[in-house]
Amino acid sequence: MKIKICGLSRPADIEAVNRYQPDYAGFILNFPKSFRNITPEQAKRLRSKLSDSIPAVGVTVNQPLETVAHFLKHGIIDIAQLHGQEDEAYIRTLQDMTGKPVWKAFQIRCAADLDAARTSPADMILLDNGYGTGETFDWTLVRDIGRPFILAGGLRLDNLAEAAKMQPYAMDLSSGAETDRVKDPEKIRMLIETIRSL
Repeated sequence: MKIKICGLSRPADIEAVNRYQPDYAGFILNFPKSFRNITPEQAKRLRSKLSDSIPAVGVTVNQPLETVAHFLKHGIIDIAQLHGQEDEAYIRTLQDMTGKPVWKAFQIRCAADLDAARTSPADMILLDNGYGTGETFDWTLVRDIGRPFILAGGLRLDNLAEAAKMQPYAMDLSSGAETDRVKDPEKIRMLIETIRSL
């Protein structure tokens, strides 16, 4: 099972992920509503310190297509993770323009929400409760989705074993890796060690 630590915003966060080696590192770009938001310039500086073995994922919300393509083409990020109302045409165009992986997040409230996720042209789908709420959704909805997915939303040390039963491709952790809204290296270590042991 893969691991993504998302919402990295400080050099100390990069030091922690370089030390404990999750499979992906996430940056929230140009989304001021999130306290984890950073600018592309900040992301570029942080990315320069990130281990080459850890792909950088850029989380964007309803950004112009050309903006996200720029992030991918100029090496600010390796993977685009879309969290807005980006449609299938947007996803396909971004894939064609860049040749890079595009992930799409879906807010899961009921079984019908899974239909759009199931048929999305995105390279990977991410199933979430909301956008940065730190809460889980009803994981029983996910059974038999029929394609690999990333599980996000409210993942913490005390529910990782239950989350693993959903057999996600990856777990996406953010608030569960924080203390007082700041990434906590010790929590990052414990989360990664726990997931690797499942």
